[in-house]
Formats: sequence, structure tokens, C-alpha cells
Amino acid sequence: MNFNLYRQEFPVVDRYLFFNNAAICAPSSRVHEAIAVFHRECSEQASRGYRRWTQRLEDIRCSAARLLGADASEVAFTGNTSSGLAMAAEGFDWRDGDEVLVPVPDFPANVYPWQHLERRGVRVRFVSRRAGRLDVDDFAAALTPRSRMLVVSSVDYASGFSVDLAALGSFCREKGLIFGVDAIQGLGALPIDVKASGIHFLAAGGHKWMLGPMGTGIFFIDRAANELFEPPLVGWRSVIDEENFELDFRLKEDARRFENGTANLGGLFGLGAALELLQEVGIEAVRRRIFELGDILVSELQGRGLIVDSPFDIKERSGIFVFRPPGDPERCFRHLLQRNVMLSLRQGRLRLAPHFYNNEDDIADFIAILDEFIQLSSSGR
Repeated sequence: MNFNLYRQEFPVVDRYLFFNNAAICAPSSRVHEAIAVFHRECSEQASRGYRRWTQRLEDIRCSAARLLGADASEVAFTGNTSSGLAMAAEGFDWRDGDEVLVPVPDFPANVYPWQHLERRGVRVRFVSRRAGRLDVDDFAAALTPRSRMLVVSSVDYASGFSVDLAALGSFCREKGLIFGVDAIQGLGALPIDVKASGIHFLAAGGHKWMLGPMGTGIFFIDRAANELFEPPLVGWRSVIDEENFELDFRLKEDARRFENGTANLGGLFGLGAALELLQEVGIEAVRRRIFELGDILVSELQGRGLIVDSPFDIKERSGIFVFRPPGDPERCFRHLLQRNVMLSLRQGRLRLAPHFYNNEDDIADFIAILDEFIQLSSSGR
């Protein structure tokens, strides 16, 4: 596959060495165009195209479902990962004294919604990571008879460790636990099959690896778990006959009942364009390309005596590559930023997150700029 043909669709590469998809991505030109077309139509024709827009929304729902291995009826649109996780947290049928297993450290989006449940008598049992890693035994050690749910990030934002979702799903089935996933650091870069993994609910924002705009996200809830969740917020679009304004309060029976009001159509049309691009390339091809680039990157870093803290095993790795920079991390980070390298500084380490449209020249240029910093540091400047 000629990935450089797709590279032309990402204007960011004309100005920057962009390795920051684990933070906020730089969407493609087709995402920009999809949003622009919608807003231009709105400005010229107001809501004349509303019926067509709602059909387009259902097409995008089908694209999101294909990415997950789900049915379209099991997918709702949200504004971000936090919204989906919060809806699951607040909408679950909790009983006083119930427990939820949550890994730490983790990104706050997958911690705070569960801590907020303590006001309802729910106890959060934290499961400690080991250099980012987690496995079934870690959760098994924390399990008690009051445990009802296990929620995990598919990929650790700080280390790049990718959890074995299938193994955790099997564990949850065996122990009768509801299995929830924060998938924002994996979805779009790594294949995810919610059915094969036994995932009951999943949330992911569109602005990282899915290459979509900010303020968009998807929320999956398995139809088998429907009766265990109720939407904590409802509105005019939560009901079966949403166009009947004479009042008919019957909630939809699938994931769409979690969509309570007017959608961010412009953003979702952009997300739709992003999903179509990923599926055009193929998620497995995306994963392979990211790993190929990562292998080169890791080899170059290790060749300079630098420590890479991200896992190398194919079952544990993701699109995130974290390394300990030479000298002062903050100074190294600023040096790279000043030379138009876009990356993140996390916990004293530099985090690189390339996508399939990056290429070998990007890595060579990055290494050259890093070498420049190493030489400056060694000379005491």
C-alpha cells in the first residue's frame, strides 16, 4: 500500500514533524472538507437538508459499528470519552456497597466518574499498574464478592501498554463482572472487537487515533447489557418517536436512548469522514504501519543509549512510544518544539505517537533534531 498517497491528505506534515496523535490529532483534509461543507450548507440553506443529514448520521453510526465489530443499534454518539464513561457510571444499576475495579495510575477520564459514585455508596477498588502493565492476575487479586464491574483503558496513555482485552473479557464472564473500556488511546490504531472481547460498554473520543475532530465521540453498549443501564440524562431524542412533539415518553430500547438532544452534526460529519478514511486503509494495515515506524524509532533511540519505556511485545504494544530523553526532559522537550516537532511530555518522559501517514523521513528528521540536542547537552550549552 502506498501510504504516501494518504500522507498528502494531512496538511500538518507540510509544517511539522507530527507525532502527537495520543494528545490531539491533526485531522485530514477530507475531515476539514466534510465539516466545511456542512456549515456552508447551514449558512446558505439553514436546516433545509435536515432529513438528509439525519440519514448521513445513521451511515456514520454504521461506520463506527464496523470499527467496533458491533451492531449500529449498539452505538451512540457523544461529545467525548468522558461523557460515555460518565453515562455508564451514572446509568448503571448500582446497589449500596457495590464495587468497581479501576486501574491506577490512569488518565482521569477513567478515574473520576467512578470516584464520583462514592456519594452513592459505591466503592472504588484501585488496581495498581506495574510500569504501566496490567493483567488478569492484578484484577483477580483485587476481586471481592461485592465487585460488580471492571473498567480499564485499552491502552495506557503514559506508557503505551496495551491490555489484553480478550483475557479480561473472559475473566469478567467467569466472575460475572460488567466489563467497560476506555478505548480512546487504541481505537483507530489497533483493531478492537467488542463482541470477541466480551466488552459490555466502551467509550472513545474521536480526536486522537480516529483522526476526527474534537468534541466528538462514540459510546457502545452491548444489547445484552441494556437492561442494566438507564440514561442519566434524557431529552427529546431519547424517545422512540422523537419527531412526535405531542409527547410520547417511551425511551428507545437501544444505545440511541443515550443521545438526548441535537447532535453536533458538523463534528460528526467530520468524524464520519475520518472513520471512512481509516476503513479505506484498513485498521490492520494501519496497525502494521504504526508498528513498522515504531520499530525504526525504537532502534534509533536505543542506538543512542536512550531507554524506551514502552513495551515491545506485539501483544502489549500500541502506537505510543515513550522514552527517557537525554539531559533535562523539559529542556529537550522545548528544543524539539522550537524545531517544529510536535510530541508530548509525560511524567518526565517524551511521548511519540505516529500514525500511518507518517514516514521514515519524519523519523530521520526527528532523530537529527534530537542528535542536535544531545550534542548541545554534551558540550554544556
